[in-house]
Amino acid sequence: MAVSRALAQPLTTPTDRPVYVIGAGPGGLAAAHALRARGVRAVVLERADRVGSSWRRHYDRLRLHTTRGLSALPGLPIPRRFGRWVTRDNMVRYLEKYAEFHELEIVTGVEVSRIERSADGTGWLLRASGGRELTGSAVVVATGYNHTPHVPGWPGRDAYTGEFLHAGEYRNAQPYAGRDVLVVGVGNTGAEIAVDLVEGGASRVRLSVRTVPHVMRRSTAGWAAQYSAVLVRRLPVTLVDRLARAMVRMSVPDLSAYGLPRPETGLYSRVTAGAIPVQDVGLIAAVRAGRIEVVAAVEGFEDGKVALADGGRLSPDVMIAATGYTRALEGLVGHLDVLDGHGRPVVRGGRSPRNAPGLYFTGFTNPISGMLRELAIDAEKIAKTVAKRAARHT
Repeated sequence: MAVSRALAQPLTTPTDRPVYVIGAGPGGLAAAHALRARGVRAVVLERADRVGSSWRRHYDRLRLHTTRGLSALPGLPIPRRFGRWVTRDNMVRYLEKYAEFHELEIVTGVEVSRIERSADGTGWLLRASGGRELTGSAVVVATGYNHTPHVPGWPGRDAYTGEFLHAGEYRNAQPYAGRDVLVVGVGNTGAEIAVDLVEGGASRVRLSVRTVPHVMRRSTAGWAAQYSAVLVRRLPVTLVDRLARAMVRMSVPDLSAYGLPRPETGLYSRVTAGAIPVQDVGLIAAVRAGRIEVVAAVEGFEDGKVALADGGRLSPDVMIAATGYTRALEGLVGHLDVLDGHGRPVVRGGRSPRNAPGLYFTGFTNPISGMLRELAIDAEKIAKTVAKRAARHT
């Protein structure tokens, strides 16, 4: 892996300034390769000591919910021996190989805290750890969808005497064997952790649900749900909602009696609002068998107990908050007026905000067609735009 040795010295002219890519996850690596393939020097800045740091922190049993063939980054397929649903460890191996194979220029241990326009207005100034000030011709922000763990401000949590952790700290079920565990949140992470706990010997597993999710099979008769998602992603939302409703009714049993009724809002309507369907990796069977108990949403804590929205009170040994992450972009670019009211970039891929030309974002949406697939598409769009822009200035 190539590493820059001269980052303390900012480059000074548009023609010799690199494009800085912030984040050495899939999105950052893909963008760096796509830029390099078009003759543009790209330097990846990573705050951790290795590529793919967020993937290394995921729980042990994680597998991609997207197929191997539709999850590869540009210029290097994922090895067939990794199987159809790639494991966490194999995904990390792939990212390491990707950086090595494409000889990407990556600098680890550098955290960028703020992005500003350069003094001459022709590029971008990055303020980074160690007092560094780096000047680039363009910047690609690829710090990741799951950047900073989010825990709701539940009142009374300080009085809870059980063990409390965010899902980002969960690795496997071994520490929780024989214990009563409450998982809060029924996204893909919460659902899979609950299944892992059941299979790992937890004495009782309850799953707290605020908004009932769409649950769908990851694959039906060999046909991956992702294939359908790719085919319908540009169709009208209402049409996809109807098609999805019919498909789910044929493949997923009604779980209303177990506390998971079918949502009234359409599947694709939910996706456009930011809610991805839960891919079944054992949740349906565990719920139907009574091994995972669905309970109401958590409202807070009272007298050291977990208070539920329906008035129930629980005293689990362990509470795992699968309550998501924030993009945490406000400190980095919030002053540039490039974020929406939810802290998400107003544009993505090959488009820059109108008031911030040369600033690009990738990986801050969770599309129905698969995050990795869209990262690969974004990378090519960014590289094409940057190369054209550079050509106009030479």
